[in-house]
Amino acid sequence: MSLSVAIRKTLTSAERRFTLDVSFVATSQRVVLFGPSGAGKSLSLQAIAGLLRPDEGTITLDGDTLFDSAHGIDLKPQARHVAYLFQDYALFPHLNVRQNIAFGLHTGWLNPRRHVADRQLEYWLDALDLRPVAGSHPAQLSGGQKQRVALARALVSEPRLLLLDEPFSALDHTLRQRMRKALSDLQTRLDIPMVLITHDPDDVAAFGDQVVQINDGCVQENTSFAGYPSSVRDT
Repeated sequence: MSLSVAIRKTLTSAERRFTLDVSFVATSQRVVLFGPSGAGKSLSLQAIAGLLRPDEGTITLDGDTLFDSAHGIDLKPQARHVAYLFQDYALFPHLNVRQNIAFGLHTGWLNPRRHVADRQLEYWLDALDLRPVAGSHPAQLSGGQKQRVALARALVSEPRLLLLDEPFSALDHTLRQRMRKALSDLQTRLDIPMVLITHDPDDVAAFGDQVVQINDGCVQENTSFAGYPSSVRDT
C-alpha cells in the first residue's frame, strides 16, 4: 500500500479553535495513527474516508487521487472504495446481523430483506463465526459479536483499504486481547491494508508496522515499530 496524506483543516467552535495539519506517507500494510484523545486522529481518518473535507491539501491511495483541493478533486466516500469501522460500530438496531452485513453491499438506503442471501455475505458469516447469530439484532449481541458484524459489513464490499477508529476501546481487557489476535490473523490472511487509530500502546505493539504519532493536530513521529520510542514499545 502507498497512502499519502498532506492536509490542513481548521475547525472552530464556541469553546476552541483546532487546526489539523498532518502530512505523512504510509507504505506498510498495517499503519497506526497513535496519540492522545483530541489529537486529530479521527479527523485524519475521516478525511481519508471522505467523511471530512479538508480546507486544502491532497490524499492519494496507490497512485489514485482521492482529494486534491488545488484541482477540485474530492471523491465521494463510495468512490474511494475504502471501508470505515466506527468506534461504536454504528450497527442498525432494527436490522438483524444478516441485514447489517448486507447493507455493505448496497448503494441505496433501502433495508436489505431479512433473509437476504449473497455469496460474499455467506462467506463472512462463516469467516467471522456469525452464522449462529445471523437472525439476531444488535441488542442481542455481545461486544465481540457486534465488532465482528461491523467488521464483516466493512469487508463484504471488498475494499482496497480498511480504516479502524479505536476498534477495541469498547471491549473489556480479556475480549480486547482476543479480538486483537482475531483481527491480526484476519488481516494477515486477507492481506488487506489497514489504518488503525488508537491511544493504546498495546494496539501499537500488535499492529504498528508503521506508526504515525499525532499530537495537537500535527504529526510528531512517523516511523516503523522497531524504531518506536521504548516508552511505548515496552509498555
